[in-house]
Parts: sequence; C-alpha cells; structure tokens
Amino acid sequence: MNEDIKEIISACKEDVEKAINHQSNEYMVIRAGRANPHILDRVFIDYYGMPTPLSQMASITVPEARILAISVWDQSQVKNVVKAIAMADLGVTPNDDGKVIRLVFPPLTEERRRDIVKDVKKVCEETKIAIRSSRRDALEMIKDLKKDGLSEDECASAEEEVQKVINSYCDKADELSKAKEKEIMEV
Repeated sequence: MNEDIKEIISACKEDVEKAINHQSNEYMVIRAGRANPHILDRVFIDYYGMPTPLSQMASITVPEARILAISVWDQSQVKNVVKAIAMADLGVTPNDDGKVIRLVFPPLTEERRRDIVKDVKKVCEETKIAIRSSRRDALEMIKDLKKDGLSEDECASAEEEVQKVINSYCDKADELSKAKEKEIMEV
C-alpha cells in the first residue's frame, strides 16, 4: 500500500478515535440515576481570578449511591463552590453545612429517563456526523492522489479501507450509545 494512503488512513483513524473519546466523555457527564463525580467535571470556580475546575479544589466522594460529598480544601471558597454548582444547572441543589457540600440526586422518573436517552442518542448522532466528516476528508485526499497519478485500483482499495474504518467506528459509537441507554433505563 502506498505511504500516502497509509498516512491518510492513519489520520482518519485518529480523527474518528477523537470523536469516540469525546462521545465517551460526554456520556460520563450524563447522569444515570446514580451519583457520578464526573458530572462535576464542567464546574469551574472563580478562584482568585482564575477559573479552576472543582476537582482541583476539593475531594469528591460517593458515600451513598445517590449522594456526592464535596470537601473543599480552602474553606473560604465553600460559598463560591456552592454558587458555581447551583449555576451549573445539574438538576440538583447543593446542601452546605459549612464544611461539606452534599448533592443528593433524586431518583429518575420514567419521563426523565426517556429525555436523557434522547440526549444520549443526540450525542451518538453528533459523533457519527464527525466520523462521516472524517471519511469525507479522507476520500477527498485520495481523490487528490488520483489526480497526481495514483492508479484506479489503488484508489478503490484505499476507499474501501477508509470505509471499513468508518463502519467499525460507527458500530463502536452505537455500542457506546446502547450501553449508556441500558444503564439509564435500569431502575
């Protein structure tokens, strides 16, 4: 196989791998009825003028299945942390006793579970769009090589190889989506 084609396929794999990783990270943030510390990954606190991730300011534990306990290391920042969590719109209200902030997640209703599954499917579709975009880019590069003198057979086999990569990663995106849906729908 031509070195240029190998590079194109390798670059395509890298792009689709990034899309799959992004999908996995998005799914970690979506809550499924249990307390998950990753739901706080996008909470930033204005700490002395710098936006700081909550995970760098506090320890986050799961004492019970539906409770997160947040122990802020700098006690002067507890109010700022509570404010940031409330503004993050996580669907829970932070309870603060002055030392520990608790987030109690209510059990999900059937309707809420269905809404979350819709979000999961939306993330999956966005991932597939990114994967297909990578395919389009790779196929355009192969067409450019064809213009530069690459044979028809080599182009056809390169396009087939790209399609195999795309199909396998689309399947992987579907598997991630189905697993997350199953997790959400479990009562």
